[in-house]
Amino acid sequence: MSDKTRQDQVTGVQWKTSDLESLGATGLYRLVRERVAVFVVEQDCPYQDLDGLDDQAVHLWAEAPNGAILAYARVLPPGVSYVEASVGRVLTTRAGRAKGLGRALMERALAQCAQRYPESGVRISAQQYLRAFYSSLGFKTVRGPYLEDGIPHIEMLRGPS
Repeated sequence: MSDKTRQDQVTGVQWKTSDLESLGATGLYRLVRERVAVFVVEQDCPYQDLDGLDDQAVHLWAEAPNGAILAYARVLPPGVSYVEASVGRVLTTRAGRAKGLGRALMERALAQCAQRYPESGVRISAQQYLRAFYSSLGFKTVRGPYLEDGIPHIEMLRGPS
């Protein structure tokens, strides 16, 4: 799979998708740096980000015209994290917040799931405070709340598209 880029007409960001091989070391470093900045540093949540699943993921992110990463998520196929496909490591960076990128990111991630795994639902482990956001995207709470890395989470499921 090669890098794919699409210019977003509304925000001026470029949306990109890549597998790990096409991403390369520098590309992965840039994405992981933002994951650590948001989840480990901002949320003060030390956890093992490099979990051995990035090589099975489709990485999806938004870049500003200057190359800064504004939003990121990874899509995992069915049978990796859950029986269903999953979307995780969902974030918007400080520079990307309050621009509607979180919704645009999730809509693109769900479109990737529907295209790649049309028979599968999508299961996520969401931070509990985001329940309404994910519900607005068609997710239903199926378990929780529970603590994951010291943060209240809920497990949510969205049926196949």
